[in-house]
Amino acid sequence: MRATAFVVGPRDGPGATLTDLARSIGFAAVLPFESSAALERHASLTPVCFLLCATVSDVSQLNAVANAVRFSPSRKVRFSPLIYFAEAPSREEIEGCIGFGFDDVVTMPFTPARLRQRLARQIGVPLVYFETADYFGPDRRGRLPAENLPVERRGPATRYRQIEILRTLGKGVSVLRDEVIDPAPV
Repeated sequence: MRATAFVVGPRDGPGATLTDLARSIGFAAVLPFESSAALERHASLTPVCFLLCATVSDVSQLNAVANAVRFSPSRKVRFSPLIYFAEAPSREEIEGCIGFGFDDVVTMPFTPARLRQRLARQIGVPLVYFETADYFGPDRRGRLPAENLPVERRGPATRYRQIEILRTLGKGVSVLRDEVIDPAPV
C-alpha cells in the first residue's frame, strides 16, 4: 500500500498491537508518531499518511496531536486520516474524537480484514470537511446532538468553510471543492 501509518501511543501494549496490525495489512511504512515536524517531513514522501491512535485512558490526551494535524499549514498533513482504536469506547470518548476532528473510531474486533475495510472508507471516495474558527475535520454536524455542540456550531446561521476532498494512494489529497458558506441571518 502506498501509504504510511504513524502509530500514536506507547510502543508496547495497545501501541505495539496497533503497529503489528498496521504492518500485517501492508503499509509502505509503519512508524511511531514522534512529532508533527517528523510527520510534515514524511508527508512529502508518501501520498497519504494515516495516524492510527491507540486507546488512551483519557481521550483529551489526543487533542494536541489532533490539533497539530488538523491545523497544519500543509494540506497533506491537514487532511491525513485520524483514526482512534478503542476496545469499547464510551460516548464521551467518541464525542471527544468527533470534536477533535477524527475521521473514524474503530472498535473491536481489530482484525486485518476489518482494518482494511475501515481504512478503505478514507481512500478513493469524496469526503466533506468542515472548518470553523475552532474546528477542522469531517463534517459531522449530524453526529452530535445540537446541545453537545459549542454555541458557534449549533445552527445554520454559523459561517463555515466546506471543503470536499479526495484522497488517493497515487496522488495524495486533491481538493475537489472549497467554499465559504455564509448563511443569511434569519
